[in-house]
Amino acid sequence: MSTNVRRSRWSKFVAWLIAGLFVSGFFFSSVDAWTGPILGVWFVGTQKPRRGFLWMLAFVFLPSLLFGWRKIPLTGPAQALEYIGWALLAATLGVLPFSFHRLVSPRLPGFLATLPFPLAAVAFHLLAPPLPYTSHAFGTPILIFVCSWFAAIVVWMWNQSLRASRFALCAIAFAAIFVLAGGLAPYWHSSSEMFPPTLLPGNTLAWICLAGVAAFTVWALLNPPKYQSWAQRPQSVALLRSPFTASPLQVVNDRGGEALASPSGERFPIRNGIPVFLKPEDLTGDNGKYNHLYETIGGFYDDTQRVASALKGLDLDSYFLNYMGLLEVKPGDSVLETSVGTGLNFKYLPRGVKLSGLDLSPEMLANCQANLRRWKIEADLYLGNAESLPFADSSFDVVFTCGGFNFFSDRAKALREMIRVAKPGGHLMIEDETEEYVKSTYEKIPYTSSFYSKRKQTVTVPIDLVPPEMEDIRVNMLKDGKFYAITFRKPAAA
Repeated sequence: MSTNVRRSRWSKFVAWLIAGLFVSGFFFSSVDAWTGPILGVWFVGTQKPRRGFLWMLAFVFLPSLLFGWRKIPLTGPAQALEYIGWALLAATLGVLPFSFHRLVSPRLPGFLATLPFPLAAVAFHLLAPPLPYTSHAFGTPILIFVCSWFAAIVVWMWNQSLRASRFALCAIAFAAIFVLAGGLAPYWHSSSEMFPPTLLPGNTLAWICLAGVAAFTVWALLNPPKYQSWAQRPQSVALLRSPFTASPLQVVNDRGGEALASPSGERFPIRNGIPVFLKPEDLTGDNGKYNHLYETIGGFYDDTQRVASALKGLDLDSYFLNYMGLLEVKPGDSVLETSVGTGLNFKYLPRGVKLSGLDLSPEMLANCQANLRRWKIEADLYLGNAESLPFADSSFDVVFTCGGFNFFSDRAKALREMIRVAKPGGHLMIEDETEEYVKSTYEKIPYTSSFYSKRKQTVTVPIDLVPPEMEDIRVNMLKDGKFYAITFRKPAAA
């Protein structure tokens, strides 16, 4: 069976046009004033807060030294170090609004999530003291607010997958921003202390923004992320077993939180709503190697797929439906995806399905949680090894894995586990890339090439791992032979 992904030349043209606009921002400051904040808000949002702050600090600080080396005083080491110190402080103050937005925005409802960045950008800019050797005039407060809010809205729309239901609200916001920007254009190049009498003085605007920053900070502190208690999921807990002893598990209190415990005394913590079933040896061999990759790229894993597909003119929905359409999922079914990643496949399953997902990477599961909240989809997530599933025999109507299976440490054991937890008559699927795709794509990308270019074995379609007693075994070649999907059924009970 061969399937095709829809393509659109118009979408490809628009994608390349937008990409060219962002590239031009690296060469033209007038464009960078708009595209730079967008890239900054997006990038920090894809990273853990501390890592995002440090990376952004490096992106801002190192180029400032590289391109501003002529400003470094040459009178002595002390003066040079003083200059570098002030430049580092200036870069830190410039990055703080991005980090504040990263911490606060996910905890705010709806369109309010776009406001922390522009408020913090104005507050930090106007309240920061003038720094020696650095220019404090990056624009008037209103221009900073307009550019920053525009960036936050663009990233918010992108994270909402550009859903049509959000377009009306965003169109109104964009119109308001550009009307505001156009009406105040004569004052953009004015000093921040020289607003016309009909407008608020610069310092007053700074205090208003600072008050907004304080209000959102309090809101975020009073509204931490909330996770459904596992004590309220009796049906899910009833399916759980220790992956090491197969003992049943129950929910117990654990230092004010929850954990899962077995009668023999095994204890598995629940962190941020996700039960943890990993042990150190689970992160050795290929599992450890590729888990490190996904821990690094997990934050922007989804976005790289979206951008790459757009630049090729591919319809991403048709790409996922190529293989998800092979699953025979019905409303009311219980479905497990091993190596669930960021949960993208769950979007293409019918509603009314009981979803469960397991992955080896905490970073991928954190992004999966964020996606599921955004899509209003409920699922039980587990941090564990696909080669030792923490479920009872015959627990799920459908079991599948998409991406990752090629590089499990023990593929045969992972497949046996999938079959074990599937119900008699249950449908199973393994989908992944072929050797052709791995060599033409993963081995060509600078960072991923270090993981894939020195492999000991080539990728083969693992049809030989499927036990012969399985029924209705089919091999489907997808996307011009670059992906495969093996589907089969577990024999029904006698």
